[in-house]
Amino acid sequence: MKEKSILRALTSTLILASGAKLALHAQTSQPYQGVVGRTLAESKEWWPEPAKPPAGAPNTTVVDDNLFLLCGSDSPATLMEKRLSGWKRELLRSHERIAGLFARSEARERSLAYLQGLLSHCERKNGWQLAEWMGEAAPYRVQHLLDRARWDADAARDRLRGYVLEELSSPDAVLIADETGFLKKGVHSVGVKRQYTGTAGRIENSQVGVFLCYAGDKGTALVDRELYLPQEWASDDQRRRAAAVPEKIEFATKPELARRMIERALKAGAACSWVAADEVYGNNSKLRQWLEEQPLGYVLAIASDQRMRWPDHQQRRVDAIARNLPGLAWERISAGSGSKGERLYDWTLIHGWEEDGWSHGLLVRRSIEEQPEHAYYRFYAPTHKARLEALVRVAGQRWQIEQNFQAAKGECGLDHYEVRHWQGWYRHITLAMLAFATLAILRARGEKNSTRTSPTQRTGTAPPAHPSVVARMARH
Repeated sequence: MKEKSILRALTSTLILASGAKLALHAQTSQPYQGVVGRTLAESKEWWPEPAKPPAGAPNTTVVDDNLFLLCGSDSPATLMEKRLSGWKRELLRSHERIAGLFARSEARERSLAYLQGLLSHCERKNGWQLAEWMGEAAPYRVQHLLDRARWDADAARDRLRGYVLEELSSPDAVLIADETGFLKKGVHSVGVKRQYTGTAGRIENSQVGVFLCYAGDKGTALVDRELYLPQEWASDDQRRRAAAVPEKIEFATKPELARRMIERALKAGAACSWVAADEVYGNNSKLRQWLEEQPLGYVLAIASDQRMRWPDHQQRRVDAIARNLPGLAWERISAGSGSKGERLYDWTLIHGWEEDGWSHGLLVRRSIEEQPEHAYYRFYAPTHKARLEALVRVAGQRWQIEQNFQAAKGECGLDHYEVRHWQGWYRHITLAMLAFATLAILRARGEKNSTRTSPTQRTGTAPPAHPSVVARMARH
């Protein structure tokens, strides 16, 4: 039962990785329901009569009673069966990372079903719809998993991070910090208030989570998370008790939450050379100072009114510095591939001062429109790495976390939760991150085994499928 559910969730991912010419055929549009704790014979109300492959279909591989893979002559069915089995095992392997955290078998099994549901066709991955997908009449058992069941979400986070580092580790990787909003209608969800969120692009009633993304040349995934608890929540004992906020939790700024996550990643042995983040973090001198003490290189966006000290000991606004640059100082470089092609900007690098083999300075980005806009980055890097192309690469990596947010919300239900308490938020978010990490790692392995060249070398070839495409195809 569970194996068939996993196959349904990941079939299309395998199709992308193999490069085979395949077609999916289903006799009925009724979706398969992964019913926890039941055999197929006991779940006939959720399972249509067995379908049959189309007459004369070549090389037909039966995935389950209702799904077939029709393989062309250049892609043997036996090869696809092996690939399907390998991808199914990967989801089970990712769950095994956290399985030992559950003392009771019921919670352990339900956590696997929850992961499957997050990767399923469910339109909304909330308690009611996931319970229905599991074949349960009410969401109480799903709610129990997120609330009262005994397991440690932070320990699960640590194992998730270890899983990602084991598969995607790269010595020149970038740790990316950023926040994302979770829009809410009520006032009782922990940490909710009217605050600016990039999700809506304006001030909305929302929760805000701060996340850490690991981005290397093998792939990217979210590896840590913290819920931002506004000052008015942190100081309100009644609201804290109602939302079950632990007593030890105190108010912390977003840069402080990012610092804690970076520190945990470093203590866990994360191979990385850089940190990237937007202005919320780049403007924070305490975070920059802490990174320099490690030492860990960074390329952090800063506001235009920020001042920097130069070798002549003068403090100058960064936008004033950029306005006085000669035209020849700019160089057009791609910050990476986006949905509309290469993200081309004009860039310039201004070295500040050196200390103990490390360089401080300013990186400036200018759009290539008629009326250009500027963006500014403070950098701290080993002197031999303080080169324009290297710093632009790090600055461009920051988009990776935004893509991760979009994919994890759209395909793994990162923002589909309907929990109000502190623990429920952390548990759902951690399981959604694990589901997304599984997709990211499967994609990375598919690209590793592919013979395709890099995006800058390809001509007329579509870029590798994003995990969101991978998950979306699994539903059709």
